Amino acid sequence: EDQLSKGDEMSEITNRAHILIVDDEESIRSALRRILRRDYKLSFAPSAIEALQMLKSERPDVIISDHLMPEMTGLEFLKRCRLLYPTVGRVVLTGQAEMSVVISAINDGNVFRFLTKPWDEDELKLTIHLAVEYAREQRVSIRDAKSDHFDVADTPLSSNDGELAHLEAAHPGLTHIKRNDEGVIIIDEDEVN
Repeated sequence: EDQLSKGDEMSEITNRAHILIVDDEESIRSALRRILRRDYKLSFAPSAIEALQMLKSERPDVIISDHLMPEMTGLEFLKRCRLLYPTVGRVVLTGQAEMSVVISAINDGNVFRFLTKPWDEDELKLTIHLAVEYAREQRVSIRDAKSDHFDVADTPLSSNDGELAHLEAAHPGLTHIKRNDEGVIIIDEDEVN
């Protein structure tokens, strides 16, 4: 597998990244296609069941899934993905922004980020970029840990500093994620309320 050096630019990373978008609404899949098609290889599934079938033959870097879908919710789907494909990044995209759903998505599905509909395009792009980087770092960590020549603490995530600085200025806190030792995102309820 072709791994990227830490100094690569965002466009070089995203041109090779594969994103699977799972949403039962054609209009959402179409909107995401328009926004992301230049930078990513895209695959689409109208349901979690179809996405699970697709995952048997292709392995995206990141899955973006709607939460409320027929047959299986996005959270159930991403929880299965976490168990079956732990190095694939997971992002929830939903119109339902209840805190209980956010906490469940993060804890049960080990979701990288939670985005609401309608989304901010810059936040969406940054989230996908960071999710791709994180997923790729996880794959490198797992592969290298198997060969016992890797210390995760010594490898910071790479980024396009200018783009991240711009987005962080526009959306303070966007690039800062607190995780525990197992990689689970920590939410400080005082910051949320």
